[in-house]
Amino acid sequence: MTHALLRALAGKLIVSCQPVTGGPMDRPDIVAATALAALAGGASALRLEGIANIRAVRQATDAPVIGLIKRDLPGTALRITPFAEDVRALAEAGADIIAVDATALPRPEPVPALIAAIRQTGRLAMADCATLADARSAQAAGAEILGSTMSGYTGGPVPDEPDLALVSDLAALGAFTIAEGRYQNTDQAAAAIRAGADAVVIGTAITRTEVVTGWFAEAVTGAVTGAVTGAGAA
Repeated sequence: MTHALLRALAGKLIVSCQPVTGGPMDRPDIVAATALAALAGGASALRLEGIANIRAVRQATDAPVIGLIKRDLPGTALRITPFAEDVRALAEAGADIIAVDATALPRPEPVPALIAAIRQTGRLAMADCATLADARSAQAAGAEILGSTMSGYTGGPVPDEPDLALVSDLAALGAFTIAEGRYQNTDQAAAAIRAGADAVVIGTAITRTEVVTGWFAEAVTGAVTGAVTGAGAA
């Protein structure tokens, strides 16, 4: 039977409140305020990084939280919740769902061990996948949630568009599927649901002010430059 929390999240928006590291909004109190604003706008759950941020948000709301810890490790690009000790800390901080990198990147602890640690805490496991093979392995290890989070982030150029094909492939496995990664507008979010996603995570486009401002600043500057160039040519 589907977990009650997953039934509550089906067909809903999840907002990732992860500020630019070291930026002016990278403070637990601001993350908590951002989370409350996202909930006020219609989000049904939150994706949060870091123990201090999760604790701050948990004091402000009982909305469902997907928790993770990012670490910079030597010899690998893997960052998301690499250790079982991270899993336990996230559970203690109040995360309802714990996300782990489920890709084939070199790692200090295997994915099945991390998923087992999550299950021991009584939380749900979200496998952040880059490929269908990642998802199959994570599902076999007991992950209740499969996410397209890592598609395009395990090597090579990062695509501009979200990976809707992977979303469809994950949904076909029958697990609860969350679309995540480069969803930057409402059309893309709707397309993810049509592709089979049970829920959609939006992060940067909502909560990273510096990045979104950069998009608009670049567009304005480009338009001005183009107008000047055109005038000169005339």
